[in-house]
Amino acid sequence: MIKPLLLPVDTYLVDSLPDVWFGVVMFALTMYIVLDGFDFGIGMLYATRDDDHDRETLLAAFGPIWDANEVWLIAFGTMLLAAFPDVYSRLLADNYLIALGFVLALLFRGVGPELREQREDESWQRACDWSFVGGSALAPFLFGVLAGSWVFDVGAISLPAILTGVGLVAVSAVTGAAFVAAKTGPALAGEMRDLGILATVAYLAGVVVLLAVVIVTDAGGTAGTILSIPGVAIVGLSVVAGLGGIVLALRDSYRAWLVSALALPTLLSALVALLLYPAIYPATASGAELTVETAVVSPLALNLTTVLGFPVLVVVLWYFKFLYGVFSGPIEAEGYGA
Repeated sequence: MIKPLLLPVDTYLVDSLPDVWFGVVMFALTMYIVLDGFDFGIGMLYATRDDDHDRETLLAAFGPIWDANEVWLIAFGTMLLAAFPDVYSRLLADNYLIALGFVLALLFRGVGPELREQREDESWQRACDWSFVGGSALAPFLFGVLAGSWVFDVGAISLPAILTGVGLVAVSAVTGAAFVAAKTGPALAGEMRDLGILATVAYLAGVVVLLAVVIVTDAGGTAGTILSIPGVAIVGLSVVAGLGGIVLALRDSYRAWLVSALALPTLLSALVALLLYPAIYPATASGAELTVETAVVSPLALNLTTVLGFPVLVVVLWYFKFLYGVFSGPIEAEGYGA
């Protein structure tokens, strides 16, 4: 007779399981910021194109992977809810207007390209283009404001939160430009290079301003963490990645530039994780401070979520490896090459 699998009721499968799940949640957040980030960037860069061929090329660049990239937003929300439900509920409750605006921006971004093809009217197509571009710019801004509010000043649209939103817009433009440059012909790649370099300079300057404001005001009590060895290391690596990316772009090493560009939102997410650990949610009018240990679900629930959820995560990661392998060729207006 086969004995049923019994999960521990009062203890975690491993003592560090709450910390592991914090890392998993932050990993999903990073994947979303990185992958949907260059989608946002391409959407913003769409506004710089007057030629229909260039516009179709940009749309073809992320058309096959657009919806897949958004899976990581769902994964982030689902994992946060499953492992830290109190954090999930308070984050949305304290920032519901920002969250609602973000969802609406995603909606406008999504319907723009779809509705554009439904009519040949010039004014209609222009409105759809603005819907696409506006949603592509507003979505990362609001998501950045939400993240900045979470880290620096929950429930308030503070200067650090706004600067975080501006930074996410800039870094999305960097990754979008690098992605297109790495996968298109020399003419369009050269123009994307110039725009990407400007966006990189803007992002690095914005980071300097944000850190200066946070350190001077000690927003959210995070100044000490930023000035710690891990914080300084993340900031330093961001500067190296940004300046190195500029050098690579100027040398027309576009694939290497793409790797360097994608490091920027990855490091930004790492900084967010550093600032949130272990006090994953500060004390507010809606409740006391939540740490990773106090906010996590019961051992049995987390053990069950781990056993059922980790295999799904492995499958999702394999699927993305397969998907990006299939669409790894150069981009043309008609789609991907071999």
